[in-house]
Amino acid sequence: MKLKVAVASSDGKVVNRHFGHTKQFLIFELSEGVFNFLESRENIPTCRAGRHEPSDLATTAEIIKDCAYVVASRIGSGAASLLLDKGIRAYVDADFIENTLQKLLKSGKLKYVLRRKEADLGNIG
Repeated sequence: MKLKVAVASSDGKVVNRHFGHTKQFLIFELSEGVFNFLESRENIPTCRAGRHEPSDLATTAEIIKDCAYVVASRIGSGAASLLLDKGIRAYVDADFIENTLQKLLKSGKLKYVLRRKEADLGNIG
């Protein structure tokens, strides 16, 4: 099974953006221990002077709704909770994107998501 991951990056090389400050998410597909870049998705940053509206967070969540994880250098607990309610888990790291995705692959966290999705699929019908 393939999973998508949204990465908050300003330069396409490093995970260097706070979730609420990112203007773009780089979307990667992870499958069988490898990852591939798919696309970039534009975003309107939700955090303005330390404040955000729940509707702004919902709009950002909609942009990455097909992703199992969002990777950012920082994310607030409110945003992480809203994303989790929508089935998107937050992974915080500040490293080269390649290194971060390797860490995520090796962490075992993706296996849990895969098992959970497979269980959900088994419950349909």
